[in-house]
Amino acid sequence: MAGAGIIEGETGAQRLMGYVLDVGRGDGRARCHLTVGPEHTNRHGALHGGIVATILDNAMGATGSLSRDPGGRHPFLTISLNTQYLAPAREGEALVAVGRITGGGRKLLFIEGELRGPEDRLIATATGVFKPVSHPPREEPA
Repeated sequence: MAGAGIIEGETGAQRLMGYVLDVGRGDGRARCHLTVGPEHTNRHGALHGGIVATILDNAMGATGSLSRDPGGRHPFLTISLNTQYLAPAREGEALVAVGRITGGGRKLLFIEGELRGPEDRLIATATGVFKPVSHPPREEPA
């Protein structure tokens, strides 16, 4: 996945986990893509819940970033994140987490997220509170 609005390998967590962030759809909603590999599963063979929360957090935080910067790089901090696990995801499945701003203002944003798998199956949902960081975003890697 390459092209405008695609962020790959930007952070240590992103490089470690292998997810791709898409901030280029023009609808104000970021998407975090992950294909579940053996390194993402728990001892039961399902996607680990911590990884579910991480990719939802990334999609939601980047959605907040899009409200301040069309490139999706304005830094945001997660104040709270509540995750509801609805169905397992298995190795080989391509997943996408999407964020959507539901409220807030200048100092805090309320954002919802959904993680879906093949055939639009709902894997997990999340709600969170996100705060923009006042310092400017870091430079894009060369």
